[in-house]
Amino acid sequence: MGNTNPLRVKSITEFHKLWNLPKAEHPLISVVDYSKINPEKKTTSVIFGCYAIAVKKNVDFKMIYGQQEYDFDEGVLFFIAPNQVLRIEPAQDTISKLSGWILLIHPDFLWNTPLAKAIKQYEFFNYSANEALFLSEKEEAIIGHIIQYIQQEYHSNIDKFSQNIIISQIETLLNYAERFYQRQFITRKKANHQILLRLEKLLDDYFNSEEIASKGLPSVQYIASALNISPGYLSGLLNVLTGQRTQQHIHDKVIEKAKEKLSTTTLSVSEIAYELGFEHPQSFSKLFKIKTKLSPLQFRQSFN
Repeated sequence: MGNTNPLRVKSITEFHKLWNLPKAEHPLISVVDYSKINPEKKTTSVIFGCYAIAVKKNVDFKMIYGQQEYDFDEGVLFFIAPNQVLRIEPAQDTISKLSGWILLIHPDFLWNTPLAKAIKQYEFFNYSANEALFLSEKEEAIIGHIIQYIQQEYHSNIDKFSQNIIISQIETLLNYAERFYQRQFITRKKANHQILLRLEKLLDDYFNSEEIASKGLPSVQYIASALNISPGYLSGLLNVLTGQRTQQHIHDKVIEKAKEKLSTTTLSVSEIAYELGFEHPQSFSKLFKIKTKLSPLQFRQSFN
């Protein structure tokens, strides 16, 4: 069965002890070779107190993050923020060619630097497992070189420049990751367009539902959950494919349905607003005018 309560790993020192790794050379930052990790033969859930950035391939245990299992047959980069849960399961078959690494960064290492705040703006730290970044060999090599620079720097004698140099390397790594995610939105076009089609069907079904008046407008969180991806990834993907975020797609669908009702029924504006899930008709009228430059009544009158 495994542990029912997640283990809390608050520090890099605790991480090293948990997996019987050599003592950490730096208390606030560490690069760990996955081949050196030997998890117990039971499922373990871990809550990290650190940021973790990792590439893992051909390792004989599975990682479940965001309720999804990673497929590590190819290079995959993933990100974990402090206080997120990672579940580790022993695999059935042992694979001999182990590879990959994990960069652990304690939040204290970033203290009093611009990155302490900026790192929270990178949406991929909130992505679910099925949104991992699939790297090409060239991309994996670029990221690997940055990791080597970081490792070399904290292996050297620490001086007053060390932290800034390592921070700049982490920023470079994150900027490359952002570039590679944008590439992935495009290169995984078929899968992404399938998500777009599912989104359109989901919104159609939602707004055609008789329960919408009681359920209210769908939230971004609801839509993302129904599509089994995180809100940040969905909005990023939609922005690349369509130039619009998820909330804009929801609003566009609302206006589409509103136009249909205004032009084909005799329902009052208030009745239409309630049918579309608005608690207050004024909110509906305001959104309609922002989107169409017309009030609902002006739009209806244009058909007479």
